[in-house]
Amino acid sequence: MPAATALPAISVNPSFSQRLAGLDQAQKMRLAVGIVLFVVIGVVGLVMGRQAEWRVLYANLADKDGGAIVAQLTTMNVPYKIADGGGAILVPADRVYNTRLQLASQGLPKGSVTGFELMDSANRFGMTQFQERLTFQRGLEGELTRSIQALSSVQSARVHLALPNQNGFFREQQRPSASVVVGMNAGRSLDRGQLAGIVHLVSASVPEMDPKSVSVLDDTGKLLSTPPDGEVGMGGDAQQLQYVQQIEQLYSKRILDILEPVVGRQNVRAQVTAELDFSQTESTSELFKPNQTPDAIAIRSQQLMESTNAGTGAATGVPGAVTNQPPGPTAAPINGAAQTPVAANGANAAAGGGRKESIINYEVDKTVRVVRGSTGMVKRISAAVVLNHQTNTDAKGKTTTVPLTDAQLEKMTALVRETIGFNKDRGDSVNVVNAAFTSDKLKEESLAVWQQPELLDLARSFAWPVGTLLFGALVLLGAIRPALKVMAQPVPARQATASASLDAIESDQPERPLLAAPSMASNQPAEPTASDIALEDARKLTRDNPAAVANIVKTWINGEAPA
Repeated sequence: MPAATALPAISVNPSFSQRLAGLDQAQKMRLAVGIVLFVVIGVVGLVMGRQAEWRVLYANLADKDGGAIVAQLTTMNVPYKIADGGGAILVPADRVYNTRLQLASQGLPKGSVTGFELMDSANRFGMTQFQERLTFQRGLEGELTRSIQALSSVQSARVHLALPNQNGFFREQQRPSASVVVGMNAGRSLDRGQLAGIVHLVSASVPEMDPKSVSVLDDTGKLLSTPPDGEVGMGGDAQQLQYVQQIEQLYSKRILDILEPVVGRQNVRAQVTAELDFSQTESTSELFKPNQTPDAIAIRSQQLMESTNAGTGAATGVPGAVTNQPPGPTAAPINGAAQTPVAANGANAAAGGGRKESIINYEVDKTVRVVRGSTGMVKRISAAVVLNHQTNTDAKGKTTTVPLTDAQLEKMTALVRETIGFNKDRGDSVNVVNAAFTSDKLKEESLAVWQQPELLDLARSFAWPVGTLLFGALVLLGAIRPALKVMAQPVPARQATASASLDAIESDQPERPLLAAPSMASNQPAEPTASDIALEDARKLTRDNPAAVANIVKTWINGEAPA
């Protein structure tokens, strides 16, 4: 029997199916679940990425306007969705503004308010004058309603006009009036300027309408406009309270603006209480001045009486034009002693035989003054200011807080007094106190970076793509990659000898000696292999060393035992 010869190392390159078959049950299950999840994540990400983001086109629409808009969107081939409850109509985010412009060009939404477009269909035959007036009034009310609804604080509005019939008698004509009911948005209100603007808008749109004839109410029935003179209502009291609050906030802001640059933004607090006088007063006075100088006097009336002696038939005096002139104004004082009037020719009344009397009435100087006191005058101001302790840092970096000195407090008090216009005679008071603030700092009124609406919208737009990518990467690295790593491990080379091959062929189970041979030839631990790998090794041995295989077959035929 020939000696046993060493066989060359056999390298095995199994296929993917063979590698997959070499995995255990847990690895196969993990790989299958990972592949399924990865495919599902990819499909969901693709669908959600292609799905359009929906935005609100219009909200809080009337049923009539909502139906008209939906019909128009169907005609325009614009996809839409109706929110739960029918409160809003949603369209894709990239088509919101374009759709609004297209609908606005067609007059949608109308807001259930019809303006002067009623006049377009009013020119029908047989319309009476009353119908024409009523159509015009409805159109004017609709236009005013649209104008009022354009305000940002107003959600809805309704205008009622009372336009009386005018006749040819001026004394019997009646002035028009109007009533406006407004519905406010949540958390919004109308200030005095906006109320005055609404009243002026309505009164200026109707001829001969007095602004006092316009009443403005809110949706709760509260009168917002100022009541007529002589009437007192809750609306006036609310306006007065709002005005007092505005004055107090103005003074508080002035104090903060002057002290914050000195002590720091979070180191000062100020509160101002203003006492205002809203009483209306009116006074009338007549003043009489004493007698004025002769050049400033005014003659009201003058009467001259002249009588002559009947027994004297001859005229007296110097003939000529001077005699026929009327006497000039007297030069005697107004309140002086009575004097005998002098004739025009300078002679006495006795000498001329006649008598003359002159009566002059002067205007009396009188001044009538009517004074009306203004409302909202400041009667008294009280200011309370609290300053925090000042912070000092030593050379070692240690921070300490120390109270302000009396000189510093005096300077701060002087600044506050000058800021509010301190008046001692009016009874104003200013108190500046120094105290240590607590460590809790007030939060900034501005929103944090992560609470900005723009950043939130951007995060929502990237939520699905980024989330899908991260989840897919987690499944890939956690389930699929470990299984692929096991499958990619190289199969160790197998070393066979002639005797080992003979034993493998002569044995009843040839797979086991062939499987054990690599572990005996190498120091590596044995790994479980499939039966097809052992069969492949036997075939490779037959191709590489046919002489050895022929000797083995010859031994089997002769019935010899292996050496």
